[in-house]
Amino acid sequence: MTILLASYRGLTRLSAPILRALLDRRLTRGKEEADRITEKQGIAGVARPNGPVVWCHGASVGEALSILPLIDRLLAHDSSLTVLVTTTTVTSARLMAARLPERAIHQYAPLDHPLWVERFLDHWQPSMALWLESELWPNMLKTLKDRQIPAVLINARISDKSFATWQRFNGSVAAMLASFQLCLAQSSEDAKRLTTLGADTVDCLGNIKFSAPPLPIDADAASALKAAIGDRPIWLAASTHPGEEEQIVEAHQHVAEHYPDLLTVIAPRHPNRRKEIATLLDETGLTWCERSPGTLPGEDDAIYLADTLGEMGLLFKAVNIVFMGGSLVPIGGHNPIEPALFSCAILHGPHMDNFRQIRQEMTDMGALREVGDAEALGAAVTNLLGNPVQATEMGSAAHQAATAQAAVIDHVFERLRPMLDTALAQQKAAS
Repeated sequence: MTILLASYRGLTRLSAPILRALLDRRLTRGKEEADRITEKQGIAGVARPNGPVVWCHGASVGEALSILPLIDRLLAHDSSLTVLVTTTTVTSARLMAARLPERAIHQYAPLDHPLWVERFLDHWQPSMALWLESELWPNMLKTLKDRQIPAVLINARISDKSFATWQRFNGSVAAMLASFQLCLAQSSEDAKRLTTLGADTVDCLGNIKFSAPPLPIDADAASALKAAIGDRPIWLAASTHPGEEEQIVEAHQHVAEHYPDLLTVIAPRHPNRRKEIATLLDETGLTWCERSPGTLPGEDDAIYLADTLGEMGLLFKAVNIVFMGGSLVPIGGHNPIEPALFSCAILHGPHMDNFRQIRQEMTDMGALREVGDAEALGAAVTNLLGNPVQATEMGSAAHQAATAQAAVIDHVFERLRPMLDTALAQQKAAS
């Protein structure tokens, strides 16, 4: 253990009062669930089922959704197996409640306090740990290694910013990566970066996000929404973040100069921001309505605030043009494969660092278009509304790009299968 990691471990051991205060503050801001907040301290909310448990961890919505096809394969592989899925956000927890199959359990991941980590692992006793993308928590990784629990980093990615930072602490990062028996990178560039940082066994099988099925749709809700929209020109700003809704409204106003009956749909990444966005919309003087009470857009509504969970597929189905949020502000973007599976023409801002490889591949195929600001976004939407053939061609290219690598998840599972079988056999022998 490096001096840096030893210092981190010592400081976090003393941090329980601070971490509890942080959780309490997040609770008052609606970022934690009162009846489940103790899960963040490693206190399980449900009993451990009998039999082996494989633990899958993804920080938030995107990671959790991408692991669903792998969960299906894990459960089909062994009928005695339970999959534990942990995430860190309320939004992801609620989506998992609706999407997880039988024999899969959701819990919040514990914060990285040594005793909370021990408590979590004491209860769940996983046979294997599968972590997604770029989650590296020193205390948890050390404890997994100490307990000889095999761990794999799946769909691993290292952003430009993280790579620059981690290189300054290469020894500590290498020590954390040593807890993984295998790192499966989502691109060749990510594989090179992992190797440079000290990972022992690295492979690149592709991005599992390409294997995700289309988001679910309620057929009755889709029919009702389609009838309400009619023939109006429409576009969707999906998964928006603070600092973007103002730009979406400005873009709407640009487009509405050419299409006065325009309907702009805003679907925030975190629907609990509804009040904040409602205040903004009230200040614009535009007529708007929100979906959460079950309201459909009326003829006079210029903005439709889609403040619900689990309906993004419904919205993608309703439009031909989508702007993916988290990209006009430095969030890193959101998954363009999701609207691509609905053959949407896709726009995004300059901040797509979390989808570097996907962005490049889809751009090369003519499926994505970058816009730099509200004015450029408005111009791009206006252009696509006025050129439906071009929008259709972009949507077709997007669908082709999104489905071309659907077998990635099968390759990943086959790579994991020998490790999984060994881990399950050892757990069953010890029972």
